[in-house]
Amino acid sequence: MNDVPSPPPPPSEGQPSEPAPVVEPDRAATGYPVSVFADMQDEYVRFLPLVKWLLLIPHYVVLFFLGIAAMVVAFIAFFATLFTGRYPRGMWDFMRNVQRWVLRVYAYLFLITDQYPPFSLEEEAGDPVRLEAAYPEHVSRWRPLFAWLIVIPYAIVAALIGVLGQVCALFALFTIIFTKKIPEDLFKIIRVSFNWQMRASFYSYWMSTEYPPFVWDDQD
Repeated sequence: MNDVPSPPPPPSEGQPSEPAPVVEPDRAATGYPVSVFADMQDEYVRFLPLVKWLLLIPHYVVLFFLGIAAMVVAFIAFFATLFTGRYPRGMWDFMRNVQRWVLRVYAYLFLITDQYPPFSLEEEAGDPVRLEAAYPEHVSRWRPLFAWLIVIPYAIVAALIGVLGQVCALFALFTIIFTKKIPEDLFKIIRVSFNWQMRASFYSYWMSTEYPPFVWDDQD
């Protein structure tokens, strides 16, 4: 009689198992598809705020050309979404990454981080300022035509909050020079202003299909 082969032994406890697939979240941690997160430093470099605008000149040059590229991509995505009801994923990723670059530059310029922004479109490990955004699987075909119009009320409020954020950054300049710190309330207002502006931008470019909420801050 032929011997019946025995089943293979179970994997040992020390043997590593296959990694679980990475699942992209449908929404940001706040419950809205687009959100900005930022980590406040314990201390800031005292006189760095006086020269940050100068140190960012290379980024201004890069963003000029990225802005041109983003206009071309948005133009193509306009017709792609209009005819297919989908924002091409590669184009959406590029537009999101340009927004991430802009956010990093603003965060450095408006003093909430001393970490010089990387010359990269990709998410970097240890980023003190992070943009989380969820890709919409379906976009109504009318959105490229009217999203910019519908978002106007929200964009007006976002612009006013942006002015408030700039004023807070001016106060933060003096607190850093004299104390090497930013008061938590000032830091929060600046971060909230970025949050509102990013949400307005994503909706106006039909990169997000859910109207942004008129909520001061949903990270509390």
